[in-house]
Amino acid sequence: MALIVQKFGGTSVGSVERIRQVAEKVKGFRERGDDLVVVVSAMSGETNRLIALAREMQSEPDARELDVIISTGEQVTIGLLAMALKAIDVPAVSYTGPQVRIVTDSAFNKARIQHIDDQRIRADLAAGKVVIVAGFQGVDEQGNITTLGRGGSDTTGVALAAALKADECQIYTDVDGVYTTDPRVVESARRLDKITFEEMLEMASLGSKVLQIRSVEFAGKYNVPLRVLHSFKEGPGTLITLEDDASMEQPVISGIAFNRDEAKLTIRGVPDTPGVAFKILGPVSAANIEVDMIVQNVSQDNTTDFTFTVHRNDLRKAEEVLHKVATEIGAREVGGDGKIAKVSIVGVGMRSHAGVASRMFEALSRDGINIQMISTSEIKISVVIDEKYLELAVRSLHSAFDLDSEPVDRV
Repeated sequence: MALIVQKFGGTSVGSVERIRQVAEKVKGFRERGDDLVVVVSAMSGETNRLIALAREMQSEPDARELDVIISTGEQVTIGLLAMALKAIDVPAVSYTGPQVRIVTDSAFNKARIQHIDDQRIRADLAAGKVVIVAGFQGVDEQGNITTLGRGGSDTTGVALAAALKADECQIYTDVDGVYTTDPRVVESARRLDKITFEEMLEMASLGSKVLQIRSVEFAGKYNVPLRVLHSFKEGPGTLITLEDDASMEQPVISGIAFNRDEAKLTIRGVPDTPGVAFKILGPVSAANIEVDMIVQNVSQDNTTDFTFTVHRNDLRKAEEVLHKVATEIGAREVGGDGKIAKVSIVGVGMRSHAGVASRMFEALSRDGINIQMISTSEIKISVVIDEKYLELAVRSLHSAFDLDSEPVDRV
């Protein structure tokens, strides 16, 4: 018998019929003898509907009151799932985040979990009940309802698994696991049986939408085994866990991530003086614009060209900031490009294999794809390229690193 925390997202509980299907799945685990805690999101589209209602009252809704409103979406789902389980003779009880005492800080709309009181859940499990918990929400020390931000139900599931020392946290989605890359781009993409926390965190931060980044960070910190599974199809899914010795002998690259939402800015002819990077990026940061990749090139005339990437939605805002900076520091010109993309290869095997970067660059060169920027870490290499070559680059790299030749087994 195992203690399992299962999380079902909005599409998995998007209708009464789907909630009934989730109940049947939970019953199957229950009959196998497992203890179950089930975390659910609001029904698909419900959170957006509630936010729209709030904006009818205030164009910029009060943060505290917005949390009061949007937390009700999950409350509906937990009640419906508890009823569905009871209707098929499975003892169940539902709790909101505040009822469980998922205690957070007071950062409304983006709260962080501080601790969880697990006594009530443990008592219900001991009494033979399936415990259903509303994801995405908690309560601060003053008793205010808080929410954890978009995708927060994944974080709730992982946090409960950590607090309860569960054997596994299962994240049910509309895909049957983590793939070597997006199957819509590469038909031969393979499902990974196993991937490390580090690799999954890189994949998530680089564009893979399977898991929310915060939940992967949390799982890695508390060593909570995560498994990504399809809500309504049987299969082993993908296990996300710590790196082990065996994985070091597996393929060099685990997957290829990409992001179309990138934009590039360059400020040219910048005086090459101490502190110039802060003079450029300080105002960008103050405008609440996140910077990703950065490249600086120093010229022989004592000036430098400074290039960095931002989210495409921030391009115009960043350009406005840079034009002001250019005037203040005496730079020559500012340029922006909203038609770029980032492609990244990820794998813990890079640590023990040389020549990975050259292999990547050779593959791109063969297809006439020019590299505009390069960024590396211990287990990742990212390049910025022209957006029109994105899918070609992904297919080329997928083949170059033998990801489409055989099913990838990381167990």
